[in-house]
Amino acid sequence: MEGGWFARLEPVHATRGRVRFRYCCRPGTPFGERVLERAVAALTGVESTRANGKACSLVVRFDPLRTSIDTLAAELLALAPPASVPAPQQPQSHANAQRLGAVALAGTTLAATRHLKPGLRAPVALATAVPLIGEAVEDLVENGITSHVLEALAVAISIGRRDFLAANTTSFLLALGEYLEHSIARRSDEMLKHLLEPATGEVWVERHGQEVSIDAGALQTGDVVIAAAGTVIPVDGTVLSGEALVNEATMTGESVPVTKARGDQALSGTVIEEGRIRIYAEQVGSNAAAARIADFVERSLGAKSRTQLEASRLADRLVPMVLGLAGATWATTRDWRRVAAILQADYSCALKLSTPVAFKAAMYRAGRSGMLIKGASALEQLAEADTFVFDKTGTLTTGDLEVTDSIAFDARYTSDELVCLAASVEEHYFHPLALAVVEAARRIDPHQHFDHKAVEFIVAHGVASVIEGRRIVVGSRHFIEDDEGIDTRAHQAVIERLRREGKTLLYIGFGGELLGVLALRDAVRDNSAATVRRLRRLGAKRVLMLTGDHHDRAAEIARELDLDDFHAELLPEQKAGILQALAAEGARIAFVGDGVNDAPALTGAHVGIAMHRGADIARFASDIVLLEDNIARIADAKALANATRRLIDSNFRITAGVNTGILGAAALGLLTPVSASMLHNGSTIGILLRALAGAGLPGRVSAGARRSRRAGSAAPVT
Repeated sequence: MEGGWFARLEPVHATRGRVRFRYCCRPGTPFGERVLERAVAALTGVESTRANGKACSLVVRFDPLRTSIDTLAAELLALAPPASVPAPQQPQSHANAQRLGAVALAGTTLAATRHLKPGLRAPVALATAVPLIGEAVEDLVENGITSHVLEALAVAISIGRRDFLAANTTSFLLALGEYLEHSIARRSDEMLKHLLEPATGEVWVERHGQEVSIDAGALQTGDVVIAAAGTVIPVDGTVLSGEALVNEATMTGESVPVTKARGDQALSGTVIEEGRIRIYAEQVGSNAAAARIADFVERSLGAKSRTQLEASRLADRLVPMVLGLAGATWATTRDWRRVAAILQADYSCALKLSTPVAFKAAMYRAGRSGMLIKGASALEQLAEADTFVFDKTGTLTTGDLEVTDSIAFDARYTSDELVCLAASVEEHYFHPLALAVVEAARRIDPHQHFDHKAVEFIVAHGVASVIEGRRIVVGSRHFIEDDEGIDTRAHQAVIERLRREGKTLLYIGFGGELLGVLALRDAVRDNSAATVRRLRRLGAKRVLMLTGDHHDRAAEIARELDLDDFHAELLPEQKAGILQALAAEGARIAFVGDGVNDAPALTGAHVGIAMHRGADIARFASDIVLLEDNIARIADAKALANATRRLIDSNFRITAGVNTGILGAAALGLLTPVSASMLHNGSTIGILLRALAGAGLPGRVSAGARRSRRAGSAAPVT
């Protein structure tokens, strides 16, 4: 609607009484979250709403008896932006400022403790502790005895003992610790959000032969997008023409720009540094890589893994134990100083915060290294995986066809001439078979080009033209035989042999006769064998392959890659059945696929991994999506998951050991309340910093990944 608030709005998930929209505001309209929430909340039937500007997501809860999803969508599209826009509120920044203010107040009180008159020390210490005690009372009412209750009790005991230095020091350290802990946790969230660089504003496209500027939200699949130096690519697609130097650091983490030319893949969110290219838009809006990351960020920030939940539950169970130790110490020693020291230490903060921080930091590093991990659970399950099952085509193999055989049935033409003849007419056709033939012709030296008339495209059949006065046709067997009337029976034995080898055939007819055939096959990736070996070193007990391809071709690849087993000539449901049988044997399966037919297997596996160029449904069904077409990223993801698991386990041991030591020393009277607080808060912050900085690919692996990406970027991806 002209003048409306939204340039684009689409529902992406819905349950009864709840719907989540992906949206894009029109340029010049307000996009503040609170402004949008208030406007949507005023619509009929809306009960509550939550906007996430970073992820371009709007969640609406509504009364199904008063409105519907379709009605809400229509009303939102018709929603006009407010005439005057109040400054958007920043609840996160406000909360951060409050914590910083609490640190400043507690620090000032601590500094002034020795200089206050004796009569003022108690009221000042109590006033400083009031917010802490108030939060503890609320926590006690809502959640029972928690770490906040213990901390407030320690401060209250110090004030009651008239140890104002200990009380004020504890208040300051608690305020500083809370500020730093939330800052570190927020930092891990921001790291994830920085993976996103959505396409907004105006973009240039070709319409009716002319270049026009349109809103990014109005892009459609099939548009030809013009991207020049300094612009962010707004779509996922294939480069049609031109050449550019593209910085893909936002999506792959590779700092070295890569050259993009005809046939290469372009990713949304990447930046053109030099040059100009025309891109055929294949994925736009919510389907583009940047928007998929936005959806991932939204889910991952709130999702909790099993490990995180277990750590949280354990921390809660240990709080009464600390309180019990404090009670037993007082009963045996009647020393309130020891009790106050014991209450300074607990396991809660480090256990509850370090695990999600480690997971989020690891997911950020994964995104920067070319892997999109959809939440902590996916990372956790990958660490547990002991059986890797690969689909063949587009996974262990490149999915890009290459000419393997050129057989001329006319002695006047060599095999090289046959390739060049076909390429002369196929070079005008943007199709995987045509691109493979043209690439094969380019490698022939000397390269020969045959002059021809205008090329005729026959959809789903092939191409036709005229060379030296004779009609040339290149395409499928159906096209050659049924449409062109060319007899292929004389060469049936050769054709059948090539088909049994699992090759795709391209027939060349010239002057009404079958001149020859080109056989094409997707090649095994150069690094597939190395990836399989590395997965074994990382803990994979079995590596299997499933394929719908011919048995002979599957057996050949299995031998080449040293796989444990393979299953060939499978239907999609048979793949899922094999995974179920493996799971019944106790295997923890990571399934890697890229096609529509892989979706059931991806969903049923312990963890599903989708290749970069996989079908939409495969990417949606998977737990992990590769952001670049490099199978080595699968081993990187496994290494990252293992490293994160080890980091979390070691943080757990450090937390348990340090805090148990602090509690023991406090109970024995070896620590004052101040020293116990300093040790506890300092160790907690140290563990959080370790979780933030330590989760990720080992340095050696990261360097190898960068080298692999640079090597891989030299080959065009079609």
